[in-house]
Amino acid sequence: MVDSGDMDPVPEIRFARATGSTIAYMVYGDGPVTICAVPPMAQNIELAWDSPIIRRMFERYATFSRQVVFDKRGTGMSDRSLDIPGLDERVDELRAVMDDAGVEHAYLHGMSEGGPMAIMFAATYPERVAGLILEGTGASLVTDADRDTITAADYRPSDLRRRFVSGWGTPDSITVAHFAPSLAGDGEFADWWPRYERQAATRDALGPLFDLNIEMDARGVLPHVTCPVLILHREGDSVVPVERARETHRLLAEAGADVRLVELPGDDHFSFAGDVEAPAVEIERFTTGTVRDRPAIAPHRVEIRTLGRFEVLVDGAPVPTSEWGSRRARTLLKRLVAAQGWPVTRDELIELLWPDEISDRLNARLSVQLSAVRRVLHGAVIADRSSVRLDLDAVDVDVARWTALTDDVAIVDGYPGDFLPDDVYEDWSVGTRDDTRSRFVASARRIASEAQRVGDHDRAESLLRRILATDAYDEPAHRALIVTLHAAGRLGEARTAHDAFAAAMDDLAVPVADYDDIIAAA
Repeated sequence: MVDSGDMDPVPEIRFARATGSTIAYMVYGDGPVTICAVPPMAQNIELAWDSPIIRRMFERYATFSRQVVFDKRGTGMSDRSLDIPGLDERVDELRAVMDDAGVEHAYLHGMSEGGPMAIMFAATYPERVAGLILEGTGASLVTDADRDTITAADYRPSDLRRRFVSGWGTPDSITVAHFAPSLAGDGEFADWWPRYERQAATRDALGPLFDLNIEMDARGVLPHVTCPVLILHREGDSVVPVERARETHRLLAEAGADVRLVELPGDDHFSFAGDVEAPAVEIERFTTGTVRDRPAIAPHRVEIRTLGRFEVLVDGAPVPTSEWGSRRARTLLKRLVAAQGWPVTRDELIELLWPDEISDRLNARLSVQLSAVRRVLHGAVIADRSSVRLDLDAVDVDVARWTALTDDVAIVDGYPGDFLPDDVYEDWSVGTRDDTRSRFVASARRIASEAQRVGDHDRAESLLRRILATDAYDEPAHRALIVTLHAAGRLGEARTAHDAFAAAMDDLAVPVADYDDIIAAA
């Protein structure tokens, strides 16, 4: 089916790196706007050009735009050696492709299963999205009732799903009949399609891809979609019914979004099937009619402060509480900071955020919270199918910077207080808090000892009182403070310090030496 005559050659394949995997993508067209196409379940961007039918759609888009298209991980020419990633991981795939292609901001065109991913990206990185196009898709591809049925323990896959999987990549494939019924009578296309399927995804990948499609639910982030939105949907689409588009339109409108729904005639689900011109006209009008000059995106300076208090600053300004969307997003970030760059399992995060809930939808709800954290930090979260970690190279975390210090004075001066003091009763915060506190105390004790030796009683006193503010039961610090005040001739204050020492030790039922004995032993 390759026509080597009039049509241009297939665009060059490039590869981006995302979460330790390789993402294949291509760039074509030289129109005034850039559109990043977020693909459906499985495709192969190189082989797709072999079909004049699919190429017709590509070339129509290229008349008014620069197109960036890619194969999602686990499909096409992208990495197939790893597990099929979750929704929030898919967001990082798109970001990696845009970064590698040098695209700062673009329109997103989410098709079919690519719709929730495009929505999640637009909510997470609003400054990089000029507008959102949703075609044949919705924020959730199934209803809540259908999701409950499909995820029930006694659910058995439908005959249609079994036939879809068993026929994948063979002459028995039923994909064209259901996803592109207008092409069912095209014998040449039908003969070519099974080869395309074999190059788009393995049969073993279909089950996880189906499960991901059921799990995906981006409705929770729709209030954070701030760009204009165009929704296109064919009225007779049986794969993703038009009701999913209507629901998404309603939720966006209720959130105050600039959104428009266009229902088109036809029964095809695949964008390249049926009437391509009608949606292309809508997309061209939406993108070229709303293009505006936008400044280049400057890298944001993100700081996370956890010693003495919790605060996130972007370009020097504190992020207000209202920007987080929920307390859970703040808790999620705190937990990732406490892990100090090490991965935290998704199961642990779900248990932390929803300790009393059991639901098959918690993974989707975790994706919403991860989107909120990414949105606040402008990225900086690395996720895979099983775990999540903070990218310490992308943000300035005070505890990480402080831990790298080696000079005692710098360690003491850079310690404003305990790690996440408002989360003192959280088990996950204890280890980091104890480690940082012990490190501060050790450095402060060494400096105070040297100050005592040279007679700098004020310096020694200040440091010892800071140690006791951190740990009121630090016996060596109590003794040293009493000795320091006595040596400075402040005998009344020294005896008051001894009384405080005795009161603290009384809480522990520990006897305290007499004042004179402590001075004599110094």
